[in-house]
Amino acid sequence: MASISNRHTERHLVARIGWLRAAVLGANDGLVSTASLIVGVAAADSAKGGILVAGVAGLVAGAMSMAAGEYVSVSSQSDTEKADLARETAELAADPAAETRELAAIYVARGVKPDLANEVALQLMSNDPLGAHARDELGISEFSTARPIQAAFTSAATFSAGAALPLVVVLLVPLSGLPYWVSGSALIGLMMLGALGAKAGGAPIGRSVLRVTFWGAFAMGLTAGIGKLFGAVV
Repeated sequence: MASISNRHTERHLVARIGWLRAAVLGANDGLVSTASLIVGVAAADSAKGGILVAGVAGLVAGAMSMAAGEYVSVSSQSDTEKADLARETAELAADPAAETRELAAIYVARGVKPDLANEVALQLMSNDPLGAHARDELGISEFSTARPIQAAFTSAATFSAGAALPLVVVLLVPLSGLPYWVSGSALIGLMMLGALGAKAGGAPIGRSVLRVTFWGAFAMGLTAGIGKLFGAVV
């Protein structure tokens, strides 16, 4: 029989949640926003050089905005986690018996019998009291811990990668059919991103692809309409 001390090596999809959310958001946002910007500017009958400048500016501004936004938002989450852990550390030092009862009560609420819950709480408190309370009382684990720098770099990099596709299309296709080429390639890219994100996260692929494709088409259609409107006015 295998030893009880053998390490648990099974990998779970939730371990990817820290970077997967930022990666999917960045790539989709980069592709949709840059393609929409290019389609809108092209629909206003702009020159190809102006369209390319607008697309590059959108890529740079969007990547920096994504990085800053992710860093600030995830930093706020990290600060909250640190504050909760500091408070829990103080409570453990002040009254460990009360914290043990609190931990046991959590397990009882989850269906563990009181005697066993108390025994489990005592053992966990003797080993890693802060880790036990962080995980079972606060819901903070190694999978969900906020990592601001990782989120910022991931978002900026994937935004730039997503935004690069419509820019390459601008360089390769003639101006006359530019909106259609950019829109078509963007929709194909969105379908691929939706499938990859769903595969990595273990979600249904069809629903993910349909969701990102619908909103991408909606965004590009809206900006194209605005571009046509302002181009006609000018």
